[in-house]
Amino acid sequence: MNISDMTILSKAGVTQNSALSGVVSSRGNIIGMAQVAEEAVLRPKDSGAFAHDLRAAIAARVARLAGDERLAAYYVADAGQYSTLADPEETRGQQDELAAVLSFVDKVANQTREAAAEDVAGLQAAGVSDADIVRLCELVAFLAFQVRVIAGLRLMQRETA
Repeated sequence: MNISDMTILSKAGVTQNSALSGVVSSRGNIIGMAQVAEEAVLRPKDSGAFAHDLRAAIAARVARLAGDERLAAYYVADAGQYSTLADPEETRGQQDELAAVLSFVDKVANQTREAAAEDVAGLQAAGVSDADIVRLCELVAFLAFQVRVIAGLRLMQRETA
């Protein structure tokens, strides 16, 4: 397992020579599956309404909402024309659908328990297809997982975001 190729490990600061590298190498299958999942939600073959650069901006936004600037910087590098949307203070989308998406992402990333059917209905009303709502939820859910694993690994190394 090449640690530098694994987002979770590289953004957590795990190096090949660190004390934690032995622990994570024994769980390499989990880290490898997480990397595959990242590829699937950030760069899927069928991206639907969310192009890869928009997905990267959303990922950076979720990372910033979680207070992880290192992870946010990693994703914003691929956000292209959407890079300003990585800023949680940016609430205006270039279109109604995008504004609804950002509002949904912010709520689901920060107040998951408060997400309700009305939030999904708001996306539908803005013209987001059901398949794209599922894609968006997959992306946000993966980022929640990734942020938490990175935070845990940093704590094990006594490092912070």
